[in-house]
Amino acid sequence: MFLLVGILLGAGCCSVWAWWVVPASSTPSRRRRRVRRFLDRAELYHVSLAQFVAAVLACGLVAAAVAALVTATPMVCLVAALAASVSPLWYVSARARKLEAVRAAQWPDAIDAMLSAIRAGIALPEALAGLAHAGPPALAPHMAQFSADLRALGTFGPALDRLKTRLSDPVADRVIEALRCAHDVGGSDLGVLLVQLSALLRQNQRTRGELLARQSWTVNGARLAAAAPWIVLVLLCVQPESAQAYQTSAGALVIAGGAVLTVVAYRIMRACGTLPSPKRTFSAEVHR
Repeated sequence: MFLLVGILLGAGCCSVWAWWVVPASSTPSRRRRRVRRFLDRAELYHVSLAQFVAAVLACGLVAAAVAALVTATPMVCLVAALAASVSPLWYVSARARKLEAVRAAQWPDAIDAMLSAIRAGIALPEALAGLAHAGPPALAPHMAQFSADLRALGTFGPALDRLKTRLSDPVADRVIEALRCAHDVGGSDLGVLLVQLSALLRQNQRTRGELLARQSWTVNGARLAAAAPWIVLVLLCVQPESAQAYQTSAGALVIAGGAVLTVVAYRIMRACGTLPSPKRTFSAEVHR
């Protein structure tokens, strides 16, 4: 059975290596761009794709080694390796959601700061670039890069496109497109637009916060229900007498079936209890 686990882990490593190294048509490049956008959403710009793949493999191998030392059950080692390999994906996804929530909560304050600058006679591009110094902390680095793009490109539209690509979240898309429309159309209603936009964003955040607070117990219950059987299994496999029962083919089949059922049940509970994420209606990818 340990030989089977080694073969499966080796096959997985070879598959990842082949996906990364072997050149092919447009499919691998699309995958790499998708992973790069996934990392950029979490503001992990310094993490390369090779480092991310290495982290996935390292987590799986370390978890398999620890499980082998603790339980000495091959199928438990395999399940632990697969679960730990997904942990970097969970971390990046959770980090991206947290950053998006923080930025969404700070956009109304950023719009208020822009409104004050515009009323003081500053143009809209300069007011947006000024958020690098006078804006909320979560948006300041992105606005600093926008200011650099604005100086380098000299035009407002392409600099906004780069800002939208870096932020990559629905709230930023709506704000940026509203600012683009206000800049292109012009007129004396810019202040009214910014006031209404700030009030709308605050109302959306307040409503979404109430829904998240009410549904958080469902998500936490799903996580607890998914983890509890495996904690019990690890405690059982620590005992040599109990571990022998899971080292047979029937025991391995039970663990494999339990893993499949856990994933399916967890996905169903998450689908029922998680608030749907807003869609990026103004993303460039949507119109392709």
